[in-house]
Amino acid sequence: MSLRNRLALAGGAVVLAALVLASLVLYPSLGAKLNEQHDTELVSAAAQAPEMVRAFKEKGAAAAVAEGGPDRPAIPSKPVDVGPALLQFVVPPVNAGATEGFTDVSARDVAVAQGERPAYFHDASYGGRHYRIYTAEMVDSPGVLVRTAILTSVVQGTLNRLAFLLVAIAAGGCLLAAVAGRLAAGRVLRPVRQLTETVEHVTATQDLTARLSADGRDEIARLTRSFAAMMAALEESVGAQRRLVADASHELRTPLTSLTTNLELLGEGPALADPQAPALVAEARAQAAELTSLVNDLVDLGRYGGVRAHTEDTRLDLLARRVLDRAAARSPRLDFTAELAPCLVHADPDAVERAIGNLVDNAVKWSPEGGRITVVTTAAGVLSVSDRGPGIPASDLPFVFDRFYRSPAARSLPGSGLGLAIVRQIAETHGGTVTAEPLPRGVRLRLALPPIA
Repeated sequence: MSLRNRLALAGGAVVLAALVLASLVLYPSLGAKLNEQHDTELVSAAAQAPEMVRAFKEKGAAAAVAEGGPDRPAIPSKPVDVGPALLQFVVPPVNAGATEGFTDVSARDVAVAQGERPAYFHDASYGGRHYRIYTAEMVDSPGVLVRTAILTSVVQGTLNRLAFLLVAIAAGGCLLAAVAGRLAAGRVLRPVRQLTETVEHVTATQDLTARLSADGRDEIARLTRSFAAMMAALEESVGAQRRLVADASHELRTPLTSLTTNLELLGEGPALADPQAPALVAEARAQAAELTSLVNDLVDLGRYGGVRAHTEDTRLDLLARRVLDRAAARSPRLDFTAELAPCLVHADPDAVERAIGNLVDNAVKWSPEGGRITVVTTAAGVLSVSDRGPGIPASDLPFVFDRFYRSPAARSLPGSGLGLAIVRQIAETHGGTVTAEPLPRGVRLRLALPPIA
């Protein structure tokens, strides 16, 4: 998960936690307020009981006159609807036991009717529904018990709607905070993203010229400036190293060329009367040639270790054929065979040709008289060179492509120990690999480059 998404989730989680905490405080507080409000309504309804009694009396008297019969009971004994509440009267004598409404009359109710105990609230069920009931002595009517009740579902319904609203607010607030946090994180982390892209670019291309600039004095800006300074110092260091290799090779080539020329003149002239002089001259000439080869290898090692300056679509099989023809002309004592399937890669042709040449030269150096060297290319971008020499000991396999590494058996042979190191450097520069595989007789060196589909 990206840092931007983590920050967005963290912001949403913080807001969600805050809203949940606020809901945990708000929900019971509002619940208590609603219960208090309904209790007040019950007390108010009980206080209006005398007026309702008078209304009942007037209605009963009017009905008796109209019908010419006796007066009806003035106070109903069953609960009657008064808006959202129910109202019940218990007329004297108030005795403990069953009644026609709500719950049975308790000893506490009797004490309330007689004025011995204060009015009170309690919850009870009536007709399969739950009520909040207020029991009190009716005002101006000693001994008359009045009960007012309201459905608890009225309060609970309001609380359920409140709970749904709080959950919706918490979810919406969390989502909004996450989106806003992600947008804000995108702006805040923009320098970090640019820094990351630059690091990935440098890692992939080895291009040390990439630069970043940052304004401000925060930690990210300081990190960006420090990285830019480090890149500049690294580029200068690598450039100085490459210049040193180039300058050293230039300075060494001149005296080596003069030494070779003078030795050739001495070998051809009659001035050397010592019988051993020609042998000494030949040995010096060979040493000079070895030094020249070493310098050329150092130059190539520095050249192919940098960023690829020139790449193009290249036929790997044609490069192998060119190298193989030159090797066959130089080493007629060996048998060269080729199995070159067409293969197209995007690479520096000079560098790849040098790598193939080093692989073939290594096979030539280790092949016996009349030995066979086989070069194979495949459409998958793989080139292999096999010989029938003494092979490579298992202990030497991990090191054959290291710089200046020479096995004990190879130290008496000419070479600098840089040829296979150059091959590996060229392969890695092009995103490829190089491996050594022992054979029952000899060894197979394999160069793999990414092919063009």
